[in-house]
Amino acid sequence: MPQSSAALLRDDLLPTPLPPTTRPPAARPPGAHPRAEPHLRALPPLAPADAVPRASRPTPLIPPPSPVPRAELPDPEPLATSLARCVVEILAGARDIEQIARWVTDDVFRHVQKRVALAARARSARGEQARRPSFSVGTVRVTEPADGIVEAVVVIHGRARSRAVALRLEAFNSRWRASAVHVL
Repeated sequence: MPQSSAALLRDDLLPTPLPPTTRPPAARPPGAHPRAEPHLRALPPLAPADAVPRASRPTPLIPPPSPVPRAELPDPEPLATSLARCVVEILAGARDIEQIARWVTDDVFRHVQKRVALAARARSARGEQARRPSFSVGTVRVTEPADGIVEAVVVIHGRARSRAVALRLEAFNSRWRASAVHVL
């Protein structure tokens, strides 16, 4: 009796069993425990870095910062003020953290991200909604401890209290990037 085309298609879709594989038993002395064998094997020594051709070396994802004279960098005070304002709004839940990703290092981004999670948890425990904070920017102090490094403190005055935001900006490819941000 001929099979229908639908039955043939169903048979084609069934998986075919794989042939059984046999593995030769490992040679070990009688009575030896199978786990007694060492699990690690020795690797050949690494070649010195000079012996590895440059083309086969992994390239870093972020180019190393090029030294930029201070005269070629923009004024750091507006960035410090804007970054402090953004960080306070991010912690209040009124701004998305990705908006400052270009202006901060990865470590600072992760640090602020942890603070955002803690602040959101505290707001939820109190039953509060995220809202844009009302504040004004007060005093901004900028110092340059070394060439290409700026440390700044921005005072933020809110309705209930004042906060200080401490920033460390470092020169990175003709612009400033925050390598430390602390909200006090």
